Amino acid sequence: MRIVLLGAPGSGKGTQAARLVEHYQVPQISTGDLLRAAVAAGTELGKKAKAAMDEGQLVSDDIVLGMIRERLDQPDTERGFILDGFPRNIAQAEALDTMLAELERPLEMSILLDVPLDKLMKRLTGRMTCTECGAVFNRYTNPPDSDHQCDHCEHELVQRGDDNEETVRRRLEVFQEQTAPLIEYYERDGRLERVDGERDIEEIAADFRRLLDPIAPGKR
Repeated sequence: MRIVLLGAPGSGKGTQAARLVEHYQVPQISTGDLLRAAVAAGTELGKKAKAAMDEGQLVSDDIVLGMIRERLDQPDTERGFILDGFPRNIAQAEALDTMLAELERPLEMSILLDVPLDKLMKRLTGRMTCTECGAVFNRYTNPPDSDHQCDHCEHELVQRGDDNEETVRRRLEVFQEQTAPLIEYYERDGRLERVDGERDIEEIAADFRRLLDPIAPGKR
């Protein structure tokens, strides 16, 4: 089971990825996590990544692909993997396909968790988190019983600084600009599937399982 997950901020991709990891026992490979781990460990690629970041530059695709290749050498990826956060553009998608072909582990599917942008705006700009227990509410879709007070522990609810409308709008625009071409790229050769992300978490999870059960470890 070798897949790429696509989903905008606020789409619920993280929630579904965690469920997939638990259900199928395959690792989620997040490029952000790989970068942080490599820099902290001081690996050769980590040093190169840190040098780029210290200079205010983006970490090159070659470095990120090298980290993914190293991660795929680890035994827990033998059953498959879930790529999250990479690729972000066509060039990265093509380079990833080339690398996976060399490893004889081609990508089997990309799945887009699809939520309209106006719904994502409400999800993100309305989000409030408890300062004590971490519970998450939304002023539009899941409001607390008392304004700015957690239903569970009655501590204060706060909004993240980057959840303001201007910042959220820009994040969603960037995602749309980057992801639209990727959707077309995977759609051209039949590797794209869409899951409606506007429904209940359990309904969404059932759709993921319907798509992935046929290619899951031990079910080929």
